Amino acid sequence: MTDQPRRRLVLASQSPARLNLLRQAGLTPEVLVSGVDEDAVTAPTPAELALALAEAKASVVSAKPQVKGALVIGCDSVLDLDGEALGKPADREEATARWKAMRGRAGTLQTGHCIYDTVTGRYVSAVASTVVRFGEPTDEEIAAYVASGEPLYVAGAFTLDGRSAPFIEGIDGDHGNVIGISLPLVRKLLARLGVGITELWAPAQA
Repeated sequence: MTDQPRRRLVLASQSPARLNLLRQAGLTPEVLVSGVDEDAVTAPTPAELALALAEAKASVVSAKPQVKGALVIGCDSVLDLDGEALGKPADREEATARWKAMRGRAGTLQTGHCIYDTVTGRYVSAVASTVVRFGEPTDEEIAAYVASGEPLYVAGAFTLDGRSAPFIEGIDGDHGNVIGISLPLVRKLLARLGVGITELWAPAQA
């Protein structure tokens, strides 16, 4: 029996958190940033926006000749707070206002996932949703967090695996989804394309 070569996996995102989660799950994705103008993409709801952005990123990267034969994963996250889609804050003032609005409340982190198979031309997509319950950091704590610069680079101005972790009381759903990618959903989407996630694992170290 001849072993089939392992498929290439390309991540259409510059997010180090997404890359790290995929690597921790035994995958070895290459990274190719899409360059999609996120401000030009619109949708009626935060979940639909996250999905549209993920599909746009995966579509753009899958069309590049250097990814021929690969599986391309596109993701994008937004925080749904009262029906408003909140991505990365534009500046420190917006990040500060965002945290003052979120504290003591709950929002839903919506992450769109799209996987293109460049061999067949097929793609599948879906949204993973996780409820995030925010604590009540003081104004001084919010100011210190914003001054760290971290909230300017993450959707919703927070992350579970960084300095804002002490300000998050809990979540309902997949924690990886909040960090940037839902591995259970990735597995399901790959299966719809006829690919088992274990087929993509890097060989175990001797």
